[in-house]
Amino acid sequence: MDRDVKFYLSKGFDQESAEYFAGGRKTLTAVKPNEDFTLTLWFDNGEVRLYDAKPLLEPGTVFEPFADYENFRRVYLDDTHCVAWDIDPKVDSDVVWSNKVDISPDSCYLDSRPVNGGM
Repeated sequence: MDRDVKFYLSKGFDQESAEYFAGGRKTLTAVKPNEDFTLTLWFDNGEVRLYDAKPLLEPGTVFEPFADYENFRRVYLDDTHCVAWDIDPKVDSDVVWSNKVDISPDSCYLDSRPVNGGM
């Protein structure tokens, strides 16, 4: 069976997500933190998108430490192309998996908006 929009809709995806997955998943190629707690994201299809990370930074969440801009700006792409932060920058997250929080490339794409002139 082809994995077209109709396929994903039949699995319970909303229209936007169904179109995204049917069109092929995107890979993050770069990330840049912005002082307003947004992230500028570059994808392998040439798109540049803006992701608002502020809703993640609420007290009591795993992202809370990154509400401090000095911590937020330590963002990077991990080896699976996820947007990631190390909770303790002195700990190797490849060794201590619980030291890292991340956001999948799919979520980054779906929850971001295009930047003018990004393609």
